[in-house]
Amino acid sequence: MASNKDGNQSGSGGGGGFFSFLGSSLTNIAKSVNGMLGYEGLEVVNPEGGNEDAGAEAQRGRWKQEDRDNYWKMMQKYIGADITSLVTLPVIICEPMTNLQKMAELMEYSYLLELADECEDPHMRLVYAATWFISVYHALQRTWKPFNPILGETYEFVNHAGITFIAEQVCHHPPIGAAHAENEHFKYDITSKVKSKFLGNSVEVYPLGRSRLTLKKSGVVLDLVPPPTKVHNLIFGRTWIDSPGEMILTNLTTGDKVLLYFQPCGWFGAGRYEVDGYVYNSEEEPKILMTGKWNESISYQPCDLEGEPLPGSTMKEVWKAAEAPKNDKFQYTYFAHKINSFDTAPKKLLASDSRLRPDRYALEIGDVSKASSEKSRLEERQRADRRTREAKGDEFKPKWFNLSNEICPTPWGELEVYEYNGKYHEHRAAIDSSDHVEEADAKTTEFNPWQYEDSVVSA
Repeated sequence: MASNKDGNQSGSGGGGGFFSFLGSSLTNIAKSVNGMLGYEGLEVVNPEGGNEDAGAEAQRGRWKQEDRDNYWKMMQKYIGADITSLVTLPVIICEPMTNLQKMAELMEYSYLLELADECEDPHMRLVYAATWFISVYHALQRTWKPFNPILGETYEFVNHAGITFIAEQVCHHPPIGAAHAENEHFKYDITSKVKSKFLGNSVEVYPLGRSRLTLKKSGVVLDLVPPPTKVHNLIFGRTWIDSPGEMILTNLTTGDKVLLYFQPCGWFGAGRYEVDGYVYNSEEEPKILMTGKWNESISYQPCDLEGEPLPGSTMKEVWKAAEAPKNDKFQYTYFAHKINSFDTAPKKLLASDSRLRPDRYALEIGDVSKASSEKSRLEERQRADRRTREAKGDEFKPKWFNLSNEICPTPWGELEVYEYNGKYHEHRAAIDSSDHVEEADAKTTEFNPWQYEDSVVSA
């Protein structure tokens, strides 16, 4: 579904021509996988394409054969279903980070928001802001799954560009996280919820979230609609991620917008990572073209009303992904390591912080067995907390966010919006003004997001 120079969509369904081709090609792939008894019809897609048949690719990946076979037997019944809250996933496919921490990875290239806030040109302002939203996809290409946060779990992040970041798991069924980030240049608020569709060896993920960015100097408010994501080769083959579709960033104050198309990955990697589109004014006239790869860099160039580069103008790079560690086990960036570090934790870290989760910490230091047992223990304790809450007739109430009356429509369904209540800033100001503050330590501070201290865990 490409966008043309008039800001309109051509085609439908996120690139119909490509997916028609892909569907027919996957039929051939399925035939080659049919030789694997019990796995008939599974889609196994090699993004480099053509070097191996699907049968050979299906034998690759991080799963041991016994684990893979057992997991497939368990998952077959969920084909076609939204598995967001249905399935308990093994630690073997996890990274030592939670979804709340993952939300903070967007803060890495926050210098782009400083540029946007200081920029007087309203269309260049959108170039900087849109690029900031694109930049996080470099981190989202990791194929490891973050831990699902426990209800009431939090994540705090400081010591980067003057940003104060707080995230909280505000609902468990369905899983919803909320976050607020702020410094002298911007305010960022998100209510994050996903919907999924399990397809056997892949899963489609739809972002039913609401993201709002406010630039303080101009006062403009920007609203984001991101593209969906598809995770390929979940069980068979090497897992990889694609996000084909449109990203729309709208200036709610002026009506200007950015419309970008994330190209789907074709055979032999054609189009993989590519992003193209325009910044439009409120009359839907193209002003600036944007192009690049979401895993590498983004550039821009002023254009005419036909979407062609202005004579005498040049393409300029606005963002380039930072160099990442070589051969990192979890494909982490240097910034991702900072997110797990206590160097980015504030004084007197909340006991509900993701860094303190024993399963996350065990996986980080390489103790997979302990990570698995601790994950099971936390999940059972969460169930015990829920039983106590139901027995008392209580409702869970988040500490740092309030459920608003706003229902936000998205392309994939409606969303109840949580709003930041400002209490975290009051909490942090009180701590920062104190002379006697104990520092948190993962080895001595017990993870505690629980609503009730006396919840009984079933034997």
